[in-house]
Amino acid sequence: MEKRKILFLGETYRADAITWMNGLKEFGDFEIITWELKTPSNTFLNRLLRIFEFSTALYHIRKLIKKHKPHMVIAERTTSYGFLASLSGVKPVAIAQQGRTDLWPENSILLPLKIIIQHYAFKKATLIHAWGPVMTISMREANVDMEKVLVLPKGIDLEQFENKENTHSEKITAIVTRSLMPEYRHTTILKAFGILNQKGIDFVLTIVGDGKLLPMLKELAKKLNIENKVVFTGRIPNTKLPELLQQSNFYISMPVTEGVSASLFEAMASNCYPLVTDIPGNQSWIKHRKNGQLIPIDDYKMLSKELLWAFENSEHRNKAVIKNRKFVEENADYNTNMEIIANKYHELINTSKKD
Repeated sequence: MEKRKILFLGETYRADAITWMNGLKEFGDFEIITWELKTPSNTFLNRLLRIFEFSTALYHIRKLIKKHKPHMVIAERTTSYGFLASLSGVKPVAIAQQGRTDLWPENSILLPLKIIIQHYAFKKATLIHAWGPVMTISMREANVDMEKVLVLPKGIDLEQFENKENTHSEKITAIVTRSLMPEYRHTTILKAFGILNQKGIDFVLTIVGDGKLLPMLKELAKKLNIENKVVFTGRIPNTKLPELLQQSNFYISMPVTEGVSASLFEAMASNCYPLVTDIPGNQSWIKHRKNGQLIPIDDYKMLSKELLWAFENSEHRNKAVIKNRKFVEENADYNTNMEIIANKYHELINTSKKD
């Protein structure tokens, strides 16, 4: 039997993309062909070059299709790669919204164009992925045919992220695993721990990852007199992350916007008690003082209070982490969810062949 091929349009270095592609290989026995824009969007000049590259993208994609003859195209981001997938001429097409909405930033001068592009991609797609319930809100507002939408996270590897007993329970051992970018508000987290330090509360705060804010964050930790209690790991191999989570009893994430966070699932699976921002993407999974804490955006004083409350209420915390592990097992198991997604793709290909 011929091995089925999928053309993936998107940034292949991203963890979400890697999980998606690996799951399709493992559970669907698909061969994956990839294509992505080569120009990064980190400077104004690069963004202009990226627009030019985008204008010629369809030509290159169709050349790739002619060469490899994929049975299906999948793409991330409805306003870029998803749009290109819908123009590719291949059916079926599955596109995935990346956040609460792909119409971001909300004050972009390109917003009217993005709305038109997204509407076209939604209309032409065979299947639309919503990795979590929060994503369906903007889809409904855009009048998407919800029968085409699959609401299911890709999930995480529960064998890798085990629910071992957390250590250092006599003090706060918190971990942050989001990239060091402004939208993740690491400064809010450091200020909260500055307050705890002033109160004489012992802690270790581990900040994982790299990013342009690293020098500034190190300087802020020094200014707050907590540099000896904050560990900046820099970039680490993914294999080291489960161990760091298992050594922590709190997980903290303060983004200003959120779709579905695999890092939150990883923390919940590892018995870390979560404190996250009170925004729709987190509200789907966390209920305040039930299985975690919800903190208003940029409210570092509230974060310090809620962290202290959770630490002092260890019985509540211990019950919550057990519930969280069970929730992840039932809703975000990579093996279960990716098998469902892979089977769905085979079904769509079979239907398309009949048509």
